[in-house]
Amino acid sequence: MRLCPSFISNSICGKQIMSNRIRYAKRTLGEATKPTGVLASIFVAIFALFGPSDRAVAIESNAKQAVIVEFDTDVVIYDKNADSVIYPASMTKMMTAYLLFERLKNGSLSLEDTFRVSEKAWRKGGSKMFVKVGDHVSIEDLIRGIVVQSGNDATIVVAEGIGGSEAAFAELMTEKAQAIGMTDSIFRNASGWPDPDHITTARDLAILVKRTIQDFPEYYQYYSELSFKYNGIKQGNRNPLLYKNIDADGLKTGYTKASGYGLAASAKRNKRRLILVTSGFSSVKARAIGSEWLLDWGFRAWNNYSLFKAGEIVTDAPVWLGEANSVPIIIKDELVVTIPRKSRSKLKVVVSYDEPIPAPIKSGAKIATLLVTAPGAVKSEIPLYAGVDVPQLGIVGRLGQAVRYLVWGKNF
Repeated sequence: MRLCPSFISNSICGKQIMSNRIRYAKRTLGEATKPTGVLASIFVAIFALFGPSDRAVAIESNAKQAVIVEFDTDVVIYDKNADSVIYPASMTKMMTAYLLFERLKNGSLSLEDTFRVSEKAWRKGGSKMFVKVGDHVSIEDLIRGIVVQSGNDATIVVAEGIGGSEAAFAELMTEKAQAIGMTDSIFRNASGWPDPDHITTARDLAILVKRTIQDFPEYYQYYSELSFKYNGIKQGNRNPLLYKNIDADGLKTGYTKASGYGLAASAKRNKRRLILVTSGFSSVKARAIGSEWLLDWGFRAWNNYSLFKAGEIVTDAPVWLGEANSVPIIIKDELVVTIPRKSRSKLKVVVSYDEPIPAPIKSGAKIATLLVTAPGAVKSEIPLYAGVDVPQLGIVGRLGQAVRYLVWGKNF
């Protein structure tokens, strides 16, 4: 059934159909094209089974910057100054660890390899792993010293071991950031030590979190360890969310006087994973409470809904001058949408294409667009494709179909 777009009345739409029948029949029969301007908007699904709905309620956070991202769909469900420049502090160490994980994965390093501790690393202030000058520390111990103990000394050991110097390693960090889409990040050191040119954004850090989880699942588990003992000194993980029953499994805190208290975190609950990055909290307590609240809100107020499986037929479209009267319209990839739970009853899925579609049609050709809308969510536009080849009719067949269309107004 052909439905008029919502902004066109049925009477006007009916007149459009009749005028186009005449134009179709008058066109040169050797042409497979058709007149443009007829929009077929077919409401293939209006999900009314989910219950009452309201627009998602806006929330506020005491963080100066915050972003929540749905891991599977990359939908940003909360954004507070996510593109503002921040000093990442010890959240920088996620990039140091990323470059280390990268070399472990490509085989240029192993967990049993060691790096030598320089005097510079040993003397570094702030949070420490407590390595000793001249010691050779295993890569695995250095990972734990960085992600669990947040050791500034450990980051310098790694930076010098990989880059030759911390400055050279920082250049590698910036290059990698640019390569993975962290376009607003510049690194000047491996630890997050205060430097006016050492900058990033909450959104960039969320990209780094996703890439860490996605690229290195075999090493991500280090971020969830609650404590690590080195040189007789046991230290607990500084991530407050790991000690709460909220399914958090990483990553890193950060603090400097200029940046305030920040946290890059992730949690997985009922097959959903959220990424949270915050910065600018006023205290350790405010960071712990505020970050937990944001994650809980993200899981509670939003959800993922699977609409179509990969390769599924979304609808069928009429064909003009083809050996078949219709062509199946398919979606290539699975479609999962992230929307506010309160908006699910108003979720609309619309297929848009020019009707009818002229033959010949090649399988895999883009012939339609799927529009997904819901209150409080960003509109999604997904390309749709022809599911089969539809050859063009011969001259006799085209003549017969044109006459039938002119007389009966049907493509049969």
